[in-house]
Amino acid sequence: MNIAALVSGGVDSSVVVHLLKEQGYDPTIFYIRIGMEDEEGFIDCPAEEDIEITSYIARKYGCRFEEVNLHKEYWENVVSYTIDSVRRGLTPNPDIMCNKMIKFGAFEQRWGKDFDRIATGHYATTTLFDGTPFMATAKDPVKDQTDFLAQLNFAQISKLMFPIGHLLKSEVREIAASAKLPSAARKDSQGICFLGKINYNDFIRRYLGEKEGPIIELETGRRLGTHRGYWFHTIGQRKGLYLSGGPWFVVKKDIAENTLYVSQGYDPQTQYGTEIDLGGYYYLSKDIWGHFDQKEVTFKIRHTPEFNRGTLTLRPDGRAHLTSHKPIQGIAPGQFATIYDADAHLVVASGMII
Repeated sequence: MNIAALVSGGVDSSVVVHLLKEQGYDPTIFYIRIGMEDEEGFIDCPAEEDIEITSYIARKYGCRFEEVNLHKEYWENVVSYTIDSVRRGLTPNPDIMCNKMIKFGAFEQRWGKDFDRIATGHYATTTLFDGTPFMATAKDPVKDQTDFLAQLNFAQISKLMFPIGHLLKSEVREIAASAKLPSAARKDSQGICFLGKINYNDFIRRYLGEKEGPIIELETGRRLGTHRGYWFHTIGQRKGLYLSGGPWFVVKKDIAENTLYVSQGYDPQTQYGTEIDLGGYYYLSKDIWGHFDQKEVTFKIRHTPEFNRGTLTLRPDGRAHLTSHKPIQGIAPGQFATIYDADAHLVVASGMII
């Protein structure tokens, strides 16, 4: 097979190249340049050090190496999406959009079409179910990234390879150390890529500015303080409110009035909920359930090792509704729910929380 390996310079994607070579493949290595915009153009993310490591990996294993520039596409499809979502009071997920629109979207359209498979260092697996390729969970429950890949479609999944999905993170590092890869001891990247070293609130302030508004205690209507714009805050947030007598949690936002409502949780329902409406619900590979009114599923609404259990209901208008068996903290519109089969293995469907 003719394989394109997306390599970032981190330990996971570096080990992908090592494993592919062990299996007899000769992948072409691609480093994708993405970043946010400043007055002088685009800022690369992550750093030149990553390109140095990636080029070293290419030389070590005798692989062809290409740098590809997707700054413009990243700005148009990920950064702009993030700014617009925040402006509308939603909680965006740039990582999901980057995977959907950039790594397996724009890259595939411009370079990936010449390859049989695209290999990445994501912690996920693929499997056949009734002869159809499906994405499935990784061996390492803590590192599993299927929720970040849950907006992919059947064509994208059919072409993907996840060579480290059957390994624990500790095993990946052992392989990297044994192979003397320069990324063996590198820390995992954290945060939103396009920000680089820029503070998230500074990024939001740059594009949306500031506008003072009241912070109100939901249960009593008492004014507790002042915020600098609802766009700096998200449902479920605890840090960054600077209120005494806490902990306080953001439980509601009034976008029109620029008002934040917070609670200490006198009534658990102000922080926790069980009902989740989804828009844009769709099956990643195919519908494995057929017609149903209600279905028992597992799901996630954020990146955690734990799965929630609940009931999925499909409505006549095409929308889906999840009822969690246990209350969940911080159900935030704009985030995505990833729906798995009852065994928490196959990634079946996805939808945005509305």
